[in-house]
Amino acid sequence: MYHVYTLASRRHGTLYIGVTNSLPKRLEQHRSGKGSLFEKQYGVFRLVYVESYERAEEAIAREKQLKRWKRDWKIELIEKENLEWRDLSDLLV
Repeated sequence: MYHVYTLASRRHGTLYIGVTNSLPKRLEQHRSGKGSLFEKQYGVFRLVYVESYERAEEAIAREKQLKRWKRDWKIELIEKENLEWRDLSDLLV
């Protein structure tokens, strides 16, 4: 399973979109400082949105699509599923 995910610094804050085949492991990398410098610089650690895909190609295509979206569209997508911008990492199994 592959995941396209969005991290945020806070509600309506800085956003980061990524793709991974191990979301718990990737989140740990982000939070331990082993992710990108962007995340560390902007404090982007809150998991606010996730989509899952069977194939890597689908997930990568979706990640690229979302990265090209306008900021307002990204916020609207997040708020359709997570109006409160809660950290969803506690829901991971």
